This record gives sequence, structure tokens and C-alpha cells, in this order.
Amino acid sequence: MTEPAVKGALELTLDHLAAVEALERALLDGLDVENCPQRSAVPVPAGELLLMPAATGGYAGVKIAGVAPANPAVGLPRITGSYLLLDGPTLQPLALLDGAALTALRTPAVTALALRALAGPKAAHLVVFGAGPQAFGHVAALRAVLPLERLTVVARRPGPAAELVRYADGLGLDAAVGGAAEVAGADLVVCCTTARTPLFDGRSVPDGAVVAAVGSHEPDAREVDAHLVGRADLFVEARAVARREAGDLLMAGAAENRMVNLSELVTGRAVVRHDRPRFFKSVGMAWQDLAVAAAQYGLADSGESGSRRSLSAT
Repeated sequence: MTEPAVKGALELTLDHLAAVEALERALLDGLDVENCPQRSAVPVPAGELLLMPAATGGYAGVKIAGVAPANPAVGLPRITGSYLLLDGPTLQPLALLDGAALTALRTPAVTALALRALAGPKAAHLVVFGAGPQAFGHVAALRAVLPLERLTVVARRPGPAAELVRYADGLGLDAAVGGAAEVAGADLVVCCTTARTPLFDGRSVPDGAVVAAVGSHEPDAREVDAHLVGRADLFVEARAVARREAGDLLMAGAAENRMVNLSELVTGRAVVRHDRPRFFKSVGMAWQDLAVAAAQYGLADSGESGSRRSLSAT
């Protein structure tokens, strides 16, 4: 039997579109999102440690991530960690990836995959709450899959907000800093913040708009209010995860039978209506890290985009 090639530290070079395609391929290959391993969270003095394992036919892997809320104040990233990619059949180590960089790539890719299916055909105006790494990643990922023309940045700190505007200008978007009231004219709203209370009045979101919230995985934190949740069609990565971690939905009392999972959406089993808001809540799942890490390994291993081995669930 041939031993897997151990590559050691592997640089993450996939672009956002390739990451979206890796996630889509995993779902189209039959991944069961409702029966993926749970995330373990351990409180520590600096924040919390997260352990996120996943396994498929061709690969296995685990991310160990730290969430340190005080880090940005001293110039350090809020999210830290590493990802260990393993050969699926033998569990031999294949590569080590930067866990924070992997999170920064796969989270916007998940949102882009969902919003590509949920957005209207003429969705042009994106409102982003936040100006951290996830905000930058979401602008780039959504620009890669949707015909965006305009960006409004809503953020607490003027400096980072202006930097995101300059970045979006470079992508060819008409970008400006604005306020929460801008959601009334938005086609897409993406919340990438550490807020624990709603960022805007959900009653002001247009019927045809799509809202995504990615900022938390805690049952007592939310970025959107009950008004939005009550009037929107609800989409989640997995119902099993949403009922444990999706504070935006749990605090609004949303019934699980109202939620459509990402697999149902991507495979075309979900009905997408455009006469009411659509709300996508993401908390992050381990299979997403595995799909993107495996795609990166396949790219490095073969010199071609994508992985050579199946990511379908066993």
C-alpha cells in the first residue's frame, strides 16, 4: 500500500470561487449535513477552544481553534488555530493548514454558496455590517458569484470601514460607508460582527432581500431581530446545528420545521420564494473546513484545481 505524502504546512491558495465549488461538490456528492459531528467548545481564561472533527470517504480532519475576544485590542487576530488534514482510509497525517486562514476563507464561501441560490437575479446592492476579516472575505466571495454593483459598509470604527470601502472600490464596486437604515434599500445584507443584540430593525428589510448572519455560534447571541425571523423564510447549514447554536433563530422562537438546510437548498429540493425576505444563518460546521482543506490538498498534490478523491459521506 502506498503511503500518503505528508506535505507538512500547506499554504492556503484557493480563491473564493474554488472554495464555493468545493463546498458545493461535497453537498452534491451526498454529504448528510444533519449527521455531521458536533463542535466541542471548552471555556478557557482567554475565551474558548473549539474542536471541530469531520470525516468523509477520502479524507478526515480536525480544526483546533481559539476564540480570544481580547486579541484585537492588542493587534492580534480574534480567531487562532490549526487544521490537521488526514488520509481518510488510514488516518495518516497529510497536511497542516492555518486554521484562522481556513475559517476566513470557508465562512464567506458558505455564505456565497447559499446566497447564490437565494438572491434575486438582479441583486446589486450589498450592505455589510462589520469591517473585520470576515467582512472583507464576504465582499470578495459574494462579488465572485453575484452581479454586485454597490456596497454599503456599516461599522463602528471609521478606519476599518474606510479600508473596506477602498478594497471594494478595487473590486469595481461603488462603495461607501453608511448606517443601519441602508438595509431598507438593500438586495443583500450580511452581518459579520461580534454583536450580541440586533444590528437593525428587521421590519425595514425589503421583501425581496436576502439577509445572512455569520457572526456568532452561541445560543444567546444574535445579529438580527425577531421581526426579521418572523417574516422571513429560514435557511440554515443544518437544522441539528441551528437548534443548538443559532441564537438569531433560538432567541426569536423560530420553529425547526420552518428551517431549510443547505443541502436541500444546493441540491434544488428547497423552494425559494422572492415575495418575502430570505434569512440564512451560519454558525460554521466542521465538514466545511474539511471540504476546503481537501480541495487545497488536491490542488497542491495534482497541480489541478479540486481534489482527486471523493468528499461524499461514508
